Amino acid sequence: MSDSIILGIESSCDDTSAAIIKGNCILSNIAANQAIHKEYGGVVPELASRAHQQNIIPVVEKSITKANIQQNAISAIGFTRGPGLLGSLLVGTSFAKSLAMSLNVPLIEVNHLQAHILAHFIEDANPMPPQFPFLCLTVSGGHTMIVLVKDYFDMEIIGKTIDDAAGEAFDKIGKIFDLDYPAGPIIDRLAKEGNPDAFTFNKPRMENYDYSFSGIKTSVLYFIQKEVRKNPDFIKENLNDLCASVQRTIIEILMAKLEKAAKELNVKEVAIAGGVSANSALRQAMQDNHEKLGWNIYIPKFEYTTDNAAMIAMVAQLKYERGEFTDMKTSATAKYDL
Repeated sequence: MSDSIILGIESSCDDTSAAIIKGNCILSNIAANQAIHKEYGGVVPELASRAHQQNIIPVVEKSITKANIQQNAISAIGFTRGPGLLGSLLVGTSFAKSLAMSLNVPLIEVNHLQAHILAHFIEDANPMPPQFPFLCLTVSGGHTMIVLVKDYFDMEIIGKTIDDAAGEAFDKIGKIFDLDYPAGPIIDRLAKEGNPDAFTFNKPRMENYDYSFSGIKTSVLYFIQKEVRKNPDFIKENLNDLCASVQRTIIEILMAKLEKAAKELNVKEVAIAGGVSANSALRQAMQDNHEKLGWNIYIPKFEYTTDNAAMIAMVAQLKYERGEFTDMKTSATAKYDL
């Protein structure tokens, strides 16, 4: 790993983040969150892009200061080109291009989904990085997929959701329970106090390694409507058990396909990535399979699970070593295939 110093910029959704990496060691990883979306129960794209415009300069300045480097020490700038919210991506892309031009350093575009997976190669992400080939369950508010990772930039999506992402299902079910946005972490917290076997919800029957999460959302909605007609305080009286039962169902759906893929492809190296990889029940299920199925498991540090610039900087470092630079004519893209 080279000693180049790279600035990574992430702005795909509602977190403005900047990080400095040297080799595969993170010197700083700063993020500004946008609390405003809580009022609307979801991310409002126009508000997100405005907040990025306000946050990006202070966040980048803070990341450089915390890394204790001079601006002219930066070897290249990596940025999230996509996928994500176009307005948000445009802010990060435009800023990265301008700064790269002013510092006269190369520009490196990064695929956000690749970055979640390659975050495992950051020095302090795991005690040891995964060995190729490995399976990575990449699961967040916008994406749910099983990826066969053959090399740093040789990845194949072998299964994905045909409708909602798992994180989206957590948030939509949270809305049914009248929980704040984002509901995933709240459900995780309340589930710790509940009985995961209290209620049963439908699981989809999907082909191959694909997922579907719209069914569980509908199953929960109809169940709640029926129970609330009988007892208006049903949700309040059973909230912990409801959260525990929903969480158990979603994690079982996720793990069943991952276990199937690992067995059929004979892969023992298994990782998780993305925002939902912070979920305590998913982490425990991975730990259980380490003991039960002999998997070598890779669970990233919490700060590398949600959208963060450290993972962008990591991919940019790998591309920098390969001389894979981006033309200044490049533009942000809402859809960006793995």
